Amino acid sequence: MKQFQLKTLLATVTIISILFSCKKDKNVLVDQPVATAGVYVLNQGNFGANNSSLSFFDYTAKTTTSDRFNAVNGTKLGDTGNDAKIYGSKMYIVVNVSSTVEVVNAKTTKSIQQVKMFNGTVGRQPRYVVFNKNKAFISSYDGTVAIMDTTTLAIEKYITVGRNPEQMVVSNGKLYVANSGGLSFGNPDKTVSVIDLNTLIETKKITVIANPVSMAADSYGNVYVLSAGDYSSILPGMTIIDNATDAVKTTSTTLSGAYGTSIVVSGDFAYFLTSDNKVVVYNVKTQTVAKTNFITDGTAIKTPYSIAFDSTTGEVFVADAKDYASNGQLFAFDKNGVLEKAKGYPVTVGINPGTIVFVNK
Repeated sequence: MKQFQLKTLLATVTIISILFSCKKDKNVLVDQPVATAGVYVLNQGNFGANNSSLSFFDYTAKTTTSDRFNAVNGTKLGDTGNDAKIYGSKMYIVVNVSSTVEVVNAKTTKSIQQVKMFNGTVGRQPRYVVFNKNKAFISSYDGTVAIMDTTTLAIEKYITVGRNPEQMVVSNGKLYVANSGGLSFGNPDKTVSVIDLNTLIETKKITVIANPVSMAADSYGNVYVLSAGDYSSILPGMTIIDNATDAVKTTSTTLSGAYGTSIVVSGDFAYFLTSDNKVVVYNVKTQTVAKTNFITDGTAIKTPYSIAFDSTTGEVFVADAKDYASNGQLFAFDKNGVLEKAKGYPVTVGINPGTIVFVNK
């Protein structure tokens, strides 16, 4: 669905995400720690084709491994890799259609354990993962959030939330969950579940703009929710929630992101992609738009599909899905919004590169 371009959904009833293929690079060591810092890109793969992959770009060598997971483990990642995050020494890769979470060594991508996300014989269709105090929280399309112990990798509990939950964020001792209802075309959910992280119980649901998908939080007590609307009468927009009272502070249909793209907050600024192929910079302190487009050098990105911000360098990374059937590209812009060509960008990755993850030395 991502603006009807399917960045994240299995999709509304008959909509199909078109995703991935990879490009092979040579002379890359496998099953050994990455020599220098770099960036992973999780590519979703063609829906139903079991060809998700994990690209890796080495900052120093300026070389790309098109499918590091396969190279290291000798097996495919699965069908529709939807999210990946590093917590401690491990990276957690959420594979939606395969209903698995691949837990790997963050630096080597060597498999530690594959966690199956099934209710009996039915896949739960996991979507996103966040972390808090040695617990991983995994949203699934079956209307649950799973709690995984990050030491044992055992699922300890499932919490029932709203329909087809998507992204989540931890703020003020609570987990906020965007209940999209995105699989019910024309009848989306319009709530955010609030889970107390001490009791691990849902305490309330907050009404927001319909079809909430993307979430972030700032240091001023605000939780941001980007919603896709119903693709008809309800416009997409942003809802801002007060994390002290869990009351809605503002809603706006003039601020909206491309479907499924993350909203990234660092310090006083939030960054997100728009449906007209721009990178908006929003000042979370003043609650105003700081820049209508972060990119200043005229670089054109055909189909912006995911975004990440490196707080150590001030760089903004944007992945381009191109035509949803060919290899995509990863762009990196310096703090002035200029493409970093000298560093080797853009980098060729897979089809529909949906998640960008930085790995340290």
